[in-house]
Amino acid sequence: MHEEDQVARTTVEGDGALLEVAFDPDGSALAVRYRISNTGQAPLAVFDRGDRHAVLTKRLVAGEVPPPRFEAGADGLVLTHVARALPQPTPTVPPVPLAARLAAGDALDGAFAFDLSLAAGDAPGRVRWCLGVAPFDEAQFQASESAGEVAVWTAPFEMAQAQQRLCTPWFDVAAGAFEAP
Repeated sequence: MHEEDQVARTTVEGDGALLEVAFDPDGSALAVRYRISNTGQAPLAVFDRGDRHAVLTKRLVAGEVPPPRFEAGADGLVLTHVARALPQPTPTVPPVPLAARLAAGDALDGAFAFDLSLAAGDAPGRVRWCLGVAPFDEAQFQASESAGEVAVWTAPFEMAQAQQRLCTPWFDVAAGAFEAP
C-alpha cells in the first residue's frame, strides 16, 4: 500500500474560514497537516501558536505550532489549538494566547504530531481536532517576538469566549477514516 493511501482528509467550513485537514495515523502516532484559509473580507487570528508562557520558558519557539492540548471524553479524544481563558487562580506568568494573523484571501499551513498513547486508559477509538479562529482586531492584539517563519501576536484572554472553533468530524482510529458528519 502506498503511504499516501493511509491519509484521511476532511474539510471544515466556518464563518470566513476554510480548514483543510489530513490525519495520518501510524500506530500510536497521529500526524496532522492542515491549511487554514481566510475566505472572509477581514483578517483572522488563528490560535495555533501556543501561549507566551511556553515561549518564555523555552518549551516552544515563538511562531511554531506546539503539540495540541487534549481531553479524553465519553465520545473520544479531543485535540485542540484554541485560545484559553485566564486560569483561576491567576498564575504569576499567565499563559497569554498567541495567534498568527491571516490576511483576507491568504492561507496558512501547519502541522503537528500527537502520541495517542498519552491519553489516559486504553488507546482512543475516536479522535477529533479543533482549531480556534477569531476576527483580528488591531486594537486587541499586540505584536510579539517571533523566531519562526510565522509572526505571532498576543491575544486577550477574552478571545477564549469570542473565538470560533473549527472541529473535524470524529476520526475512527481503527478504520483510519473520518466519520460522516
